Amino acid sequence: MTTELFAGIPVTDYTAALPWYERLFGARPSFLPHDTEAVWQLAEGRYAYVVEDRERAGNALLTTFVDDLDARVAELARQGLEPVRRETYDTVTKVTYRDADGNEIGLGGGPL
Repeated sequence: MTTELFAGIPVTDYTAALPWYERLFGARPSFLPHDTEAVWQLAEGRYAYVVEDRERAGNALLTTFVDDLDARVAELARQGLEPVRRETYDTVTKVTYRDADGNEIGLGGGPL
């Protein structure tokens, strides 16, 4: 079983998308491989990256689990990011955000 993850999110306009993802991930990118790609290390061996790829933009689905979902959702709201959907499955809640291209980024954790 592979323990590393490198998940990509294609966007139409890298420059416009970058500030939104910096707010969503709560930090500047961990590294910038080239002029139209940014990578965040979410945990050891687990990365998410945003890359300009107009043909594929808007089709990403990514969910990451956070330690304190309530606190993260509140922080994102203070930064002007509001979820488009909240779902609860048994004891897990998923809060979904959508970028300007339609990519859906979910945050999961305990119920809100």
